[in-house]
Amino acid sequence: MGSEKIRLGIIYGGKSSEHEVSLRTAMSIMQAVDANKYEVTPIYVQLDGSWVKGEVIAGQLPEGIDALRLTPGRPDEINNQEISGQQLVPSSKPASLFSIGQQIDVIFPVVHGPNGEDGTMQGMLELANLPYVGAGVMASAVGMDKWMMKTVFGQVGLPQVKYIGLLRSQWEKDQEAAMDRIEEELGFPCFVKPANMGSSVGVNKAKNRDELAAALDVAAKFDRRLIVEEFVNARELEIGVLGNEELITSVVGEIIAAKEFYDYEAKYKGAGTELSIPAIVPEHVSAQIAEIAKKAFHALDGSGLSRVDFFWDEKNDKLYINEVNTMPGFTPFSMYPMLFQAAGISYSELIDRLVQLGIERHADKQRNIVDAEELE
Repeated sequence: MGSEKIRLGIIYGGKSSEHEVSLRTAMSIMQAVDANKYEVTPIYVQLDGSWVKGEVIAGQLPEGIDALRLTPGRPDEINNQEISGQQLVPSSKPASLFSIGQQIDVIFPVVHGPNGEDGTMQGMLELANLPYVGAGVMASAVGMDKWMMKTVFGQVGLPQVKYIGLLRSQWEKDQEAAMDRIEEELGFPCFVKPANMGSSVGVNKAKNRDELAAALDVAAKFDRRLIVEEFVNARELEIGVLGNEELITSVVGEIIAAKEFYDYEAKYKGAGTELSIPAIVPEHVSAQIAEIAKKAFHALDGSGLSRVDFFWDEKNDKLYINEVNTMPGFTPFSMYPMLFQAAGISYSELIDRLVQLGIERHADKQRNIVDAEELE
């Protein structure tokens, strides 16, 4: 790596329902990075799956989200398109990363949801042998799949609400039997979610059998693996984790949703939701949340960053881990950076630390030998 500016590639967009979230995250990062420290190359994955990259001219970052969005189409159709000082170069396949790898020191992948934070993007970056920010292949994949995540949490003894994993094929084969099981084991109300989806996309609360059927139909449109969770009357608390093996945690924050639950609109468009940072909770609750969050992070073999979400049944003083988000958003409404800001780490410093953690993790992996003959 050069001794001057760090050449930072930011991959954003993606073929996902969270495309807009990714644009907002990329926008925030590009505006926050120190131009004296970083030379930024944006790499955009369009909704149709085609890739383009550009070079940011110092001091001419896009002024709005629209400046980051390109009209979906073939890359050769946008060869000469300029947006807010960016010259966009056609790059039709992810394999282009191999060719531009010599021009980039580290990648910050902020493609949210499937085909982004589920291990697929991370696997490609591993093949390209590029350092990158955030969780590796396994942690990303397990962190995206709520069913597998809950299985791992169960193995290490973390407290969580009752749940049922259901395949889409099982739901379509015998809907009555599936609902009978859910009603008997979990009761109403309950939450229905696609296993592999983020940002509360496809999530619905079911208060009766009719709503359950509708919710399962919706969830099944997003994934072949579905999760149904028991409802608990609880407060929604979140904490940030930062590090690779040595971890630090942020303050605890609380989501006070204006709606019945913290859905997509509430997360990314405000929708009357209030955030309490730090959350007003007893010290023993904050300490327990930090302890469980670190244990969950290590159970997934996390690296870099994660936001860990909890339910706290205040009446019975019971804490349940909900999920780990291995690539939380950096939008104006995002909890992760705000939690660390309250802990004394600014947004720009947080980015610096994450980039260094990505570089350190990559360097550590280079110590692994790939040929047993090297031992001789």
